[in-house]
Amino acid sequence: MDINIKSVNGDIVNLSKVGIFYNKENQKANYIAISVEKILKSKDINCSIITTDNFLPDVTFAIVLGGDGTILKTARFYSKYEVPILGINLGRLGFLSQAKATQVEDAIDYVLKGTFKVEDRIMLTALDGKMNALNDIVIKGDGFSRTSRLYVHINDNIVCDYLADGIIISTPTGSTAYTLSAGGPILFPTLDAMVIVPICPHTMNARPIVIPSCEVIKVTSSQNKPLLKISADGQNTFDLGLNESIEIKKSEFCAKLLLLNLQKNSFYSVLKEKLHWGLSWKG
Repeated sequence: MDINIKSVNGDIVNLSKVGIFYNKENQKANYIAISVEKILKSKDINCSIITTDNFLPDVTFAIVLGGDGTILKTARFYSKYEVPILGINLGRLGFLSQAKATQVEDAIDYVLKGTFKVEDRIMLTALDGKMNALNDIVIKGDGFSRTSRLYVHINDNIVCDYLADGIIISTPTGSTAYTLSAGGPILFPTLDAMVIVPICPHTMNARPIVIPSCEVIKVTSSQNKPLLKISADGQNTFDLGLNESIEIKKSEFCAKLLLLNLQKNSFYSVLKEKLHWGLSWKG
């Protein structure tokens, strides 16, 4: 079998070493990983089962079993290796997934037939590359007081100071996650843009702002709030001390998400199916 599979639009997936990834704390995922391994080996595809605590750099294609959190973690690691990722949903929403656990064999057949595309998704980086995010970077004050005064600069120009519970800097991919819950706009996932969303601002004139991805965002806090908590995709957390600032910009790396069944899994179809977007309420 040819290990390089070419899609109808020219994207190429290398199946020389397929990683089947799962969270070791999810027992259901472990059983499904074993069945996926059997399916791949029956098709003469070289594969290994790998937990998300033990990423290996020489993987050429990743099948991720779990929810969006598992996919985000895998995407952050493999973005620098340009490894395409196919998400199989074992979670609740599975916005980044392409199939359910019962559809794994069909999903693999789609890949082998070239019925897919690989979509590049921009990522964010901060703290000199120590923090990377596919969805968002969230900045909040530390301590019992929920509100913080946060100053936002774009390209060294002061844009706004927010008295708010925090700020979300989001990619288009993350616009349907925490950003949406905080009142931010939905962005088409391949847009080259970022969105800044205040969390519960204490004013009516603080609104989300969408900016080009080439801009550099810097956030600082007032001196009476000496510690900030910074998180990437809700998973990696760092502290920011007194008189420090954080600079957030577009990463040099992109996450590569493999999309299947392109009509059913179009962005607009997923909005309707998983977020019930634009559907009338029926009492």
